[in-house]
Amino acid sequence: MTSRPEASAVNLGGFVRDDTPTEEVDRREAVLESLAGTVRELIDATIRTTVADDEVHRVRDDLAALVDRLRAAQLPGPAGVRYNSELRAWNWGNAAVGAANAIAPPLRLVHGPSGCHADVVLGAAYEGPPGLVHGGVSAMLLDHIMGVTASAMRRTTFTGTLTTRYRRGTPLGPLRLEASIAREEGRKVFVVASISDADGVTVEADGVFIQPAGAP
Repeated sequence: MTSRPEASAVNLGGFVRDDTPTEEVDRREAVLESLAGTVRELIDATIRTTVADDEVHRVRDDLAALVDRLRAAQLPGPAGVRYNSELRAWNWGNAAVGAANAIAPPLRLVHGPSGCHADVVLGAAYEGPPGLVHGGVSAMLLDHIMGVTASAMRRTTFTGTLTTRYRRGTPLGPLRLEASIAREEGRKVFVVASISDADGVTVEADGVFIQPAGAP
């Protein structure tokens, strides 16, 4: 039986110190990511399916049985953010990047010297207007990549303000997100970002991210 990571966890102000070795975290993350990927396909199939009602009911009943199996052992409450002594962090429930979260695209962040970028493919589950990404989804993904950029992987920051400008509809499909730090003033970090498709920028954003007093 695989040991449960939460067994050695200690909650410190919303971030959970968890002594699970990095090798085990990586192994478990890959397992959960494979499950989430299949559930993500299920979500897309549920949206697109045209099978008969009787078949929908049979699939529903099968899925209910699978949910019961997964609930046989689970975390209480939210998944939270965990880290170990090697500073390997994981937040498997995150709405934008959670490895175990099938509603996360997920966003794959690439860190550079001046910011972050990510390539993502958004399908039917993220649609707002016909054929276009929901504006709230665009804002969520921008907020996430901008927050990570503001933190620079070395400090805690929270969103203070986020302003988005929708230049045109963002089509479903492959997209590029980019974010960079514009300037810093004390505990405030000013970040700019964009979403682009093959024809150029569709959404621009700027935001102010705050490092809380006393935060690392």
